[in-house]
Amino acid sequence: MKKKSKLTFLFLLGINGLLFGNNISQDSLKINTNDLDKLIVKVRNMPNIEFGKGISFLSQNEKYKLTFRIRMQNMLGFSFNDDFHLKKTDAQVKRLRLRFDGYIYSPKLTYSIQLGFSSHNSKSNPIRDAIIYYAPSPTWNIGFGQTKIKVNRAKTTSSGALQFADRSIVNSEFSLDRDFGFFGEFNKHLFKKIGMAIKASITTGEGYNWTSSHNSGFAYTGRIELFPLGSFNAAGDVSEGDLAREQAPKILIAGAYCFNDKASRLKGASGETIANGQTKNMSSYFIDFILKYKGFAFYTDIMNRFCHKPILNNPEEQYIYTGTGINVQTSYLFHSKWEIALRNSTLLPDKEIQPLTGYKYHNQSTLGITRYIIGHNLKVQADASYNYKKGTSRSSYNPWEIRFQVELGF
Repeated sequence: MKKKSKLTFLFLLGINGLLFGNNISQDSLKINTNDLDKLIVKVRNMPNIEFGKGISFLSQNEKYKLTFRIRMQNMLGFSFNDDFHLKKTDAQVKRLRLRFDGYIYSPKLTYSIQLGFSSHNSKSNPIRDAIIYYAPSPTWNIGFGQTKIKVNRAKTTSSGALQFADRSIVNSEFSLDRDFGFFGEFNKHLFKKIGMAIKASITTGEGYNWTSSHNSGFAYTGRIELFPLGSFNAAGDVSEGDLAREQAPKILIAGAYCFNDKASRLKGASGETIANGQTKNMSSYFIDFILKYKGFAFYTDIMNRFCHKPILNNPEEQYIYTGTGINVQTSYLFHSKWEIALRNSTLLPDKEIQPLTGYKYHNQSTLGITRYIIGHNLKVQADASYNYKKGTSRSSYNPWEIRFQVELGF
């Protein structure tokens, strides 16, 4: 064992004696060298616990590492009609997740496993992520398994790093969610500050926990990200709000495209299964913009889905939701760790499917307040939303929504 480690241990032992007792004699400090070696090895291999970064275990030869994380979201929601009479109450553990990350044999061979145990996950199959990555350098990596498709910043951002109780109605309608296949990323600095990231995947196109299909093809997805003013601090491009309080403006401009060949679900990688074994080709594009500076944050998301002949001829009267979604949100984080945020989301279905959607457009405006206690790992949130659907009876939906949520994760 290295002499420096022994001296450090003896120093700490001496400090312990000074703090908690004055009866330590020189003989008590004489420890057998072999016993001291064993003790230091034991201490070194104890789990490393850091709030917000999980509990980590590292093998003695440092060839295996496991980090365990857990998080939960407890939510209480109320829906009101136009006269502000309570029509619906939601009280649930909205998300309960277990996550395991680490590497095997070498830090270049990493893995990520995430399990979900709540109403937001399949009750019959809790697997959300199960993927292995090979990362020979910080510049690029390739993965195989099941995880999120990297198409839009709202979905790439974890549900635990949001400013509101949940993502927007635009993201819910157009996002591609998780899928199984091959994933790759490439990151490079073009000049001194300008950064670029390219993300691509070839997946089943049927979403997560899909086992087999006879008629479907694959989904081909590509995304490019530009950071013209340099990278965000504290992974600010994948978390909402400017918790890092960027001292210089930071910007993300990104675009993505996905072609899903012979999709067998109404939203491609999610939604109900298309009846009678039918499949449809779908194309989706996504445009993102992020600006953060000194506690201020601004986001814009534009999403679109196209499908030829979106109305399906089957007894269930199914249809593919084609059209455009626009989401705009802004926020400011005070030094007291209170944050106020505004979001406006609009769904614009194509004219062809409007008789089936029941509206010409759906607009939702949301005001959110968050108190960050330990960043996104421990926070209390509340938001209020107003919904308006053009071209449909107001009695067919509840215009007002109020939600309260507590997030805990480590």
